[in-house]
Amino acid sequence: MAEQIVVYNTMTRRKEVFQPQERGKVSIYVCGVTPYNEPHIGNARPFVTWDTIRRFFERIGYEVYYVQNFTDVDDKIIRAAHEQNVSWKEIADRYIAAYFQALDALNVRRANVYPRVSETIPEIIAMVQGLIEHDYAYALEGDVYYSVEKFAGYGKLSGRTLEDMLAGARVEVDERKRNPMDFALWKAAKPGEPSWDSPWGKGRPGWHIECSTMSLKFLGEHFDFHGGGSDLIFPHHENEIAQSQAYCGDPHSFARYWVHNGFITIHAEKMSKSRGNFFTVADILKKYPGEVVRFFILQTHYRSPLDFSDDRLQDAQAGFARLETAKENAIVLIEREGTSDTAKGLAAAARAAQSAFYEAMGDDFNTALAISYLFAVAKDINVYYNDVINRGVAFDAENFSTVRQVFDDMTDIIGILEAPAERDMKEDAAVAALIEERLAARKAKNWVRADEIRDELKVKGILLEDSAAGTRWKRI
Repeated sequence: MAEQIVVYNTMTRRKEVFQPQERGKVSIYVCGVTPYNEPHIGNARPFVTWDTIRRFFERIGYEVYYVQNFTDVDDKIIRAAHEQNVSWKEIADRYIAAYFQALDALNVRRANVYPRVSETIPEIIAMVQGLIEHDYAYALEGDVYYSVEKFAGYGKLSGRTLEDMLAGARVEVDERKRNPMDFALWKAAKPGEPSWDSPWGKGRPGWHIECSTMSLKFLGEHFDFHGGGSDLIFPHHENEIAQSQAYCGDPHSFARYWVHNGFITIHAEKMSKSRGNFFTVADILKKYPGEVVRFFILQTHYRSPLDFSDDRLQDAQAGFARLETAKENAIVLIEREGTSDTAKGLAAAARAAQSAFYEAMGDDFNTALAISYLFAVAKDINVYYNDVINRGVAFDAENFSTVRQVFDDMTDIIGILEAPAERDMKEDAAVAALIEERLAARKAKNWVRADEIRDELKVKGILLEDSAAGTRWKRI
């Protein structure tokens, strides 16, 4: 399979051969959501992307440890709590639950651990204290700020200089700070806000310190990947590096590879509530199955911009339907017996496509290219199904088994066409009964009733497919 894996590293701005910190293991930290409202399509992209990367590493034999945090203490959460007259924790818990519902619908597997800011306060305070002791931070009237001028490498991830940042930044005026770009590690308590005791008085963490603390806590001073959206490169990830490397006292500590996914646009415009083009995952799932949304996201390389529109989702749904048909056709065929060699060439083509699929995934996780090889195998399955079922070609059980295994291997990594959840058995029985009634009507040449049943099922979202092997159905 993939002889080597190359990754585009935002830090070096080039592709690099992946070399794990620890042989046979991969460590990943991805910045999670701030749970103050329903997760939106922009939230979905990094987590679908990293779930696929994780699946790929696990498939080629790595042991993966994946950490993704929740920023459950934040200005937006506090504001939402005040507006709804509930506690900040109730807001956070509500939307964390909504987040997991969205992830389940998108076939995103659980991370190994989901730390929360509110559960990491002692470690955050200890890290802030350490930065003060190392002279990288200073306290002012209950607040604590990081001194960016103390860190020689500040700006190395984003490629900016302090002079450029100051010239183009919108920085809140605070005359107390030593440098306008200094950022808060700890914020003094304000009335009506959650707060914790600290050496500087009651307060709560700043935004950037949380991810530094949680990644160091769960992955140590050296780990493989740090991921998130491109919007986090500056200031969030830049500040994480400054804090973490200053705290560890090692310019080579913290993440080795920085991986950022591109933006999502809506009809070529940036998504925002003010523009009225803000789509939650729950809204999208009312129109499209979760696997289709996942497939849509992965059809574009993770570093490229992804334009979201109904037309593009409909195209993804049509493509997904071809793959779904291949899965169903393979299930029908694999139950047959046959000792011919009619699928010998098919098996060889499938193995070649599988090798190309892994090579694409190994080249900076190119799911867009990998999916093209999945389509090639799907097309061969569908053609072979037609040959066997409708044209009388002898079935080749042994070689077709290889084809099916290759197809399932690819779809498992992409994270689609997994075993469906158990359906309502009463509904399945009712559909089966109507299909039997339709079959009887057709035998009696009662074409009107047969068509009525087909139309009745189609209204319910069930499509019938007739072939020489009989009638089968699927949801549409």
